[in-house]
Parts: sequence; structure tokens; C-alpha cells
Amino acid sequence: MSVVPTSFRSRIRSTIETPVARIFGRLGLSPNALTLIGFGIAIVGAYFAAMQDWLTAGLVVAFGAVFDLFDGALARATGKVSKFGAFMDSTFDRAGEAVVFVGILVGLVAAEFKLGVTLAASAMVASFMVSYVRARSESLGFSPGTGMANVGLAPREVRMVILVVGLVAAGLLARSVFVDYPAGVTGPQSWHLALVGSLGLITILSTITTIQRILFTYRQSKTQEVSK
Repeated sequence: MSVVPTSFRSRIRSTIETPVARIFGRLGLSPNALTLIGFGIAIVGAYFAAMQDWLTAGLVVAFGAVFDLFDGALARATGKVSKFGAFMDSTFDRAGEAVVFVGILVGLVAAEFKLGVTLAASAMVASFMVSYVRARSESLGFSPGTGMANVGLAPREVRMVILVVGLVAAGLLARSVFVDYPAGVTGPQSWHLALVGSLGLITILSTITTIQRILFTYRQSKTQEVSK
């Protein structure tokens, strides 16, 4: 049901996440510290997006995602898994994602790019619906643990990859790094397509993922009713 298979997640966890998490542990960093650092970096990325420095924003957001990836791994590697830590992780993941989208919105408003503003808002709402459906489903006793994380085309890591690629591509196009523009077409005008494409894709895939998770929860509810 997910574009990130469970087996792939397991391989990444064993070969990359755990060893790197232990390095963070040796540096004296706690899982909650990594969570807060990741959120702080997201704020910096949002600032660059608001300044329409799309390339720097994409690179900073990608860097911050590293901390988001390893806070849970550090908790597992050091035996510091806790309900409050999980709460912190989820809360600041949502906050970090929101602040980045707000930064993009501010940048697009300043650029007077109305379609981009609309898509940035829709991408943020659609992304939050993915997280809300999971949280609400789990609060009612469906898909405990990481079950719901494996449902849907666009979990958070997929959305972040799409967003980073869109930001970096927009930054490169705006700076005319790889593009030889014809007469009358300037670099700063060409980044629209890259950013629109990534925001539109996030909106579509997140909406599909929300529907997938609703249907998954519905099937679980019917199964539970039958078992009673």
C-alpha cells in the first residue's frame, strides 16, 4: 500500500539509521534534542523559502529531515523510547512541515504567483489530512504501532523528498544554472513549473493517501464488528 515497502524500511533501519543514531548518541544528543534541532532547521529553511531563495531552502529542509529521520532511531538504539518522545516527534514533525509550507507561501505571495500560493496551501492541508487520519485512527484503536505508517502512497518521507526536489529544482532554474534560456525568457520566471509540479504532486498523492487510510480504517472497523 505504500511506495516505501516495509522490507526497505527495515533494511534502511539496520544499515543506516541505527549506526548513525549511535553516533549522535556518542555526541551526547538525546532523541528529543534531535527533534528540536530538526524543528529549528525547518524554521531556517522556511526563512529562505520566504526570501525566495528556493535552492538554499531545499538544501536546508533536506538537512533538517536528517534529524527527523534519526530521532526515533536514536531512541530505539539507546533504549530511550517513551510515549512523550513519540508525542514530541509527531508534534514537531507537523510543526516543522507547517512552518516550511508557510515559508513557501510567503515567498510565493511576494512573487505574486497566485497559482503557486493556492497549490502551497492545498499541499499543506492535504499533508495534514494524511497525518490527522493516522492520528485519529490510532486514537480509536485502529492500526496500532507503525501499521498506518505503511498505508498510502505519500507518507511524510515521500512528501519531503518531493518538496525538496521541487525547491532545489526551482532554485537551480531561477539561477539559470543548467538552462540556456531563449531570448525573452529569464531564469527567475522559469522556476514556476518546478515548484508548481512538486506542490501539485504532493496535493494529489496526499489526497490519495488520505483516502487509502480512510478505507483501510473502514475495513478494520468492519473486521472488528464481525469478530464481535
